[in-house]
Amino acid sequence: MNSKPKLAALASAAMLIGTSASALADHDYRTARNDRAMYDYAPVISSQPIINYVTVSTPVRECWEEMHYYSVDRRARGTSGGTLLGAVIGGVIGHQFGSGRGNDAATVAGSLIGAAVGSDSARRRNGDDYGVERHGRPVERCKTSYQERREERIDGYRVTYRYHGQKYQTEMPYDPGRKIRVRVDVRPAG
Repeated sequence: MNSKPKLAALASAAMLIGTSASALADHDYRTARNDRAMYDYAPVISSQPIINYVTVSTPVRECWEEMHYYSVDRRARGTSGGTLLGAVIGGVIGHQFGSGRGNDAATVAGSLIGAAVGSDSARRRNGDDYGVERHGRPVERCKTSYQERREERIDGYRVTYRYHGQKYQTEMPYDPGRKIRVRVDVRPAG
């Protein structure tokens, strides 16, 4: 009777060791720790860039110089005085003619004629420009325009690889090189 419990214990130990050994054999360096997914590497057959053409606008600033002309009024101080003096003298002379309402009209006419004569006299004294000077200075002018050009941009890579005799294709944001890491999904058929 004693041999049966020892035999049962020995059988249980052998089963436990066999189960542990098979579990350890299933565990591979390619297995992820968290989700028990398996990973392997597959050789890359080809990797072709996916090219997209884009238009790029670049601002270009163009500058040049233009002459800007302006006038400065430099009238002599006596010009307004000559006009005023001519108006007063013309008014006094015009007041000497006529009587009543005609006297007023003659005074006004004399003032206007006297002002014109005084202004002409001041203008001749100061020259034909009448005290106005013209000047020019360079001014920088700028304009921004845009130059457009087409550029090639690589949006990713179309990768073809082989795993266990089968060809597969995927798109990746980078060129993987000579081999690609693949996730192996093993499930029981059923």
